[in-house]
Amino acid sequence: MKKAGALLLAIFFLAPAVFAQKEYGLKFSSLINDNLTLENAIRLGLENSTEFLTAKQDIIIAEQKVTEAKFRYLPQFSLQGTATLYDLDYPMVLPDSVANRFLPGNNQYGDKNQFYGVGITATQYLYSGGRINGTLKMARANLKQVQSRYEIVKNQVVLNIKKAFTELLYAQHNAKLTQEVWALAQKWYAKPTGDLWTKIRIRALLADLTTSRNQAESELKKAQLGMLINLNKELNARITIKGDFEPVKTEWDLPHMSLWAMEFRPELKSAIYALEADNIAIDLALSKRYPDIILNASYEKLGVETLNDVNKQVSLAFRLPIPYTLTEQIAEKKASQQKSALRRSAIEDKIRVQVAESFENMLFWQKEVLDRQAAYEELNELLDQAAKDKPKTGTAPLEGLQDYLKTAQGYFQAVRNNHTAKAELEWAIGQDLE
Repeated sequence: MKKAGALLLAIFFLAPAVFAQKEYGLKFSSLINDNLTLENAIRLGLENSTEFLTAKQDIIIAEQKVTEAKFRYLPQFSLQGTATLYDLDYPMVLPDSVANRFLPGNNQYGDKNQFYGVGITATQYLYSGGRINGTLKMARANLKQVQSRYEIVKNQVVLNIKKAFTELLYAQHNAKLTQEVWALAQKWYAKPTGDLWTKIRIRALLADLTTSRNQAESELKKAQLGMLINLNKELNARITIKGDFEPVKTEWDLPHMSLWAMEFRPELKSAIYALEADNIAIDLALSKRYPDIILNASYEKLGVETLNDVNKQVSLAFRLPIPYTLTEQIAEKKASQQKSALRRSAIEDKIRVQVAESFENMLFWQKEVLDRQAAYEELNELLDQAAKDKPKTGTAPLEGLQDYLKTAQGYFQAVRNNHTAKAELEWAIGQDLE
């Protein structure tokens, strides 16, 4: 028990230092396309994401509904004026849309057949069985849910841009690598020597290097297209990016990651708010068993030619609704509540699985990339030494270049997978890791 308390205390103090609470907002110009950093690419992507902007508008709508719910605590005023021409054989009451005024019939005011009136009415709920308060709570719970959905959309957009950014960085390094290796091979074997079979083998190896270079250029174009799609920019636009393409790592363990995910993941927060909304819905259904107590007051000036007559009234009304389906509604809301509770539990389990899988993937690639880096750096030194030997004869130098290219590409792929694993782990946690 003491260990658990110590762990929670450590998380409380260390979490602010571990996570960068980046608020990627609409602060980057969509006209800037040169040398994008990852952070600016994310801001640009959010600025252009219709799904993200739609979620932002949903928040504004939900906030206005909260404000509307607050107004229900205040008296409801109405101002009304009427001018009526009538020809009646029998008295009548005007419809509600024109103030429910009573018209006594013809000859009541001599030969006059018109009637005028202006007035003000105020209605105040003194007691509503908790329905007004419940409506406000429901609006606030809905706002929390909308804010959570906004975070879900934002996190997904950020993850997609991080992966596209990493893919483009990898494609740039791979294209540069294959071009350099191809150029070096062309330099070494501008005029192949040896017997016929050796020349055939040399030409085949050079063709393989040319294919690798062309394939890398094609992958670079695809990565640029993928970046434009995730930034939601025109497909003929031109962008350049810059960023570190070095191994990254995390030193935190799985229990910490799982606990942080329970705190930060918006999907879980959304499920909690949905459960809260179901609890409020049950209270609202139960509140129908209680009466409304309403205070109403009005002041009117009436007449056929002048507004000399005055009507004043204050009424206290007691109204008890008798719904036939109250029991069914309560049972329905309780079933929804149980459904939300089960959904929350399922989301918790799913998040734990996602964190565990992302964490294991991160552990693998942060170790694997270091092993490949060591081999890549060693081959770099050996290649520098071999490049000094002249002339190059036989197929061994070309075969060595192919092996070097394969090892270098394997290292770059590991760096890409390492960065992608970190991005997926941050998504699984719900926050960026420092």
